[in-house]
Amino acid sequence: MINSIVNQFKQRNFLFGFILILAAIILIGIYKPAVLVEGLQRSALYALIALPMALLLGIVDIINLAHGEFMMVGAYFAYFMSAQFGMDPIVSVLPALLIFFIFGLIVYYLTFKHIIGKPPLNQLLLGFGISLILSEGMTAIATNAPRKLSLDYVSSSASIGGVTFGTFEFVYVAGALIVLLGMQLLLKKTATGQAAVAVGQNPRGARVVGINVNNIYLLIFCVSIALISAIGPLFMTRYTLFPQMGSSFTLKSFSLVAVGGMGSITGVVYAALILGMGETLVLSSLKYGKWAEIIYFALIIGVIMYRSHQRQVK
Repeated sequence: MINSIVNQFKQRNFLFGFILILAAIILIGIYKPAVLVEGLQRSALYALIALPMALLLGIVDIINLAHGEFMMVGAYFAYFMSAQFGMDPIVSVLPALLIFFIFGLIVYYLTFKHIIGKPPLNQLLLGFGISLILSEGMTAIATNAPRKLSLDYVSSSASIGGVTFGTFEFVYVAGALIVLLGMQLLLKKTATGQAAVAVGQNPRGARVVGINVNNIYLLIFCVSIALISAIGPLFMTRYTLFPQMGSSFTLKSFSLVAVGGMGSITGVVYAALILGMGETLVLSSLKYGKWAEIIYFALIIGVIMYRSHQRQVK
């Protein structure tokens, strides 16, 4: 009975939050339509980057502080493939998925395999160490010089009702939808995905019923690394590359996972909408635009305070 009441309360809060977000988006669209379009594009990029972290944390219970650095390495991979072989960065997403799946396999066996089930501090230190190795290694290879490809299609734009906006960034919206639907299909419609969900909920119980937990951990880790690394080529089409760019996206991804709920894929998408819309709205103000980067810190603090209050009420 108590669990039923708690679940109903959570569902009502979720529905209320969804309606609130939808109302805010509609208001922004009415008063600042350009902000609405750019906010959706930015939100999709954040969701696209954060979803692999949500998958890894929800199933394997690993906090990967090198998350953004794997994206950075994937972005440099696409840059060099384009510079050396003329491959379009979007096309390089496909080989990146395969190459970084194998790379994730190597990283897992050498490092993360040995800290599963260990205290979170071990995971944090390991992830921090790998992030330094990747960023400093890329600095040694490519130097700290910013790099940017000149791609004509990136600057494409359209106008609707007197509002002009970039159209290429909708590739992030498409990418986020593909990753989101792909995760949902994997976890709900396949035997392997259902086994992964069972492992995420109760690893010991999963072992009892015959699920190979170690293989599930390996698969999900490699899929997460392959996804975030393959997002790098999409990212670098629009943004400038430098070896230290990954850390800020690690922090933002972790904040979205924390706000959306550990292991909640749809929660991450809603959190990305709040963050992306909030940042874009602040950036649209000439007076307060410089405050945009602290939005995600305010988001985390607000959610922590809200959840603490809910626990006290219970």
